[in-house]
Amino acid sequence: MPYTLSEKVRELEPYDPISGTYEIRLDANESFFNLPDDVKEEIKEIIDKTDFNRYPDPTAKKLTKAFADYYDLDPDNITVTNGSDEMLYLLASAMLSKGSRVVVVDPDFSMYGFYSFLSENDVFTYKKNDELNIDVDDLLSFAKENDADMIIFSNPCNPTGQGITADQARKLVTGAGNSLVVLDEAYMDFWNEPLLKEAHKYDNLIVLKTASKAVGAAGIRLGFAVANTTITKALRAIKSPYNVNMLSQEIGTCIYSHKDMLKVRRDEIVNNTGYLYEQLSKLTDNYHLPMKVYEPHANFVFLETEKAGDIFEFMLENSVAIRWFKKAGALRITSGSVQENNQFLLLFEKYIMKNILKTNR
Repeated sequence: MPYTLSEKVRELEPYDPISGTYEIRLDANESFFNLPDDVKEEIKEIIDKTDFNRYPDPTAKKLTKAFADYYDLDPDNITVTNGSDEMLYLLASAMLSKGSRVVVVDPDFSMYGFYSFLSENDVFTYKKNDELNIDVDDLLSFAKENDADMIIFSNPCNPTGQGITADQARKLVTGAGNSLVVLDEAYMDFWNEPLLKEAHKYDNLIVLKTASKAVGAAGIRLGFAVANTTITKALRAIKSPYNVNMLSQEIGTCIYSHKDMLKVRRDEIVNNTGYLYEQLSKLTDNYHLPMKVYEPHANFVFLETEKAGDIFEFMLENSVAIRWFKKAGALRITSGSVQENNQFLLLFEKYIMKNILKTNR
């Protein structure tokens, strides 16, 4: 009898991001900053000194210290992974058992549920309210009703840009009982409501971070988990021994050492995102459009509209890539440079004039 794929993967399709070449990419929540030339020169020197025939440091000691210094953390509470996706899979497959009960929220980052599905956990989805916010009391009740082993969500949220405050997050963690709470703070650099520095105080909390957003190093795939020493010991034990390659470790160490540069760039991203939100809000108000623009706490703006698909295609035709959420009838626009944001806004207004106002006359 010939081999057949297992039922759980038989109908899966590979991840299919927007392909093609576009002048402006505002679809993946990346930083619009590339590394400055002086940092690139440092990296070239690092490459020249690298022994490619050797395995990387399994403890990522230098990178862990650089990350800890940047966020003022204890290195003993940090686990480094090959992007946050590796940690998400480890949480679902190793920190939990088959049949464990996982609570995710909707809308949110789809990979939380996906990795739980692959690991044969039972997934329960909490629906956010009409304002796309989490009611902490409702979420706690939902988790308790479903006897959750783990609660996981992004804060601020990808894709909505909304979030709960640090006080609300504390209430969730302390009220979760024996449930493990995973807060993905990938976008918290752009807000100021983190639990990152407090993660070690709780026996049921893991906070995730990434180098792919504010740090602007998506290409080297670095993720970090911060937790108390008991959880950290377990996370370090279940990860692959050489999970983060040598170059990513060295380059990441170099980038995190440039604290002032990273903070200046973060502030500029925050300012640009605020500008993009304000201008989109003005356009929808001035033209009385049936669209809802959500105030962001991340590096992107979330927009609900029945015209989402049309706007998405119009932007692609004009060499601008944004993200379209078909089921939600929404768009997510990553904040780019001032020039990129203005080009998007010009095209957005052009679409309004051509396809909405003209139709309504």
